[in-house]
Amino acid sequence: MDIDLSGRTAFISGSTQGIGRAIAAKLAGAGAAVTINGRDAGKVAAVADELGVSGIAADVGTADGARTVLEQLPAVDILVNNLGIFAPTPVLEIDDDTWQRFWDVNVMSAIRLTRGYLPGMVERGHGRVQFMASDSAVAIPEEMVHYGVTKTALLGVSRGFAKAVKGSGVTVNSVIAGPTHTEGVEDFVRELVGDDLDWDAAQRKFVAEHRPNSLIGRLIEPDEIANLVAYLSSDLASATTGGAVRVDGGYVDHILP
Repeated sequence: MDIDLSGRTAFISGSTQGIGRAIAAKLAGAGAAVTINGRDAGKVAAVADELGVSGIAADVGTADGARTVLEQLPAVDILVNNLGIFAPTPVLEIDDDTWQRFWDVNVMSAIRLTRGYLPGMVERGHGRVQFMASDSAVAIPEEMVHYGVTKTALLGVSRGFAKAVKGSGVTVNSVIAGPTHTEGVEDFVRELVGDDLDWDAAQRKFVAEHRPNSLIGRLIEPDEIANLVAYLSSDLASATTGGAVRVDGGYVDHILP
């Protein structure tokens, strides 16, 4: 299939590294005019230059940051709500401030941006919105309950927004990404399995011991996630909306999400 995003504009939140960066590169490679985002202005500028895209430095985990993005980039054809934070913490030790921070960054950032961009998409009769969820949304990890709960929320938010724009030519979906090899996850893996193994052995030990439901027995590479996002961003996915589409390496042990 030929995925051609020429003439489309795209914004990806939290996209200076990891999955977000891979998505930005993939959409730009398919012809979209991409804008990346992060909190660090220097890093945003450097990555934007490397990828040949535009960038907006703003903390979209805050209302002011989301407003900055919407003011600088009033309309897009493709919105990928990728921003997210995670950290292993025993659930009984998660305080109110941490719960609120995870909610603001992982959920409210996506709600604010979607609420800002959807009306224009509907008016133009075309648009693609994606919420980057996780296997943790349906298989809550014991060590990261607060993270999993925010990803569960995104599944409901995505479905609700999809219903709100039914029949408009705009599609809204969530992407259930499985355990993925990113900079942050690499550090997380090392915390759990130690530093005495080479990376391939370390990731496979991590998956075997901590994510045993995986059917591929390894971490997913960010580019593999980006492939699905590019498809959902294209005209080829015009009949896919309101869905929770999995690229999880078979991790979620359900026939349906």
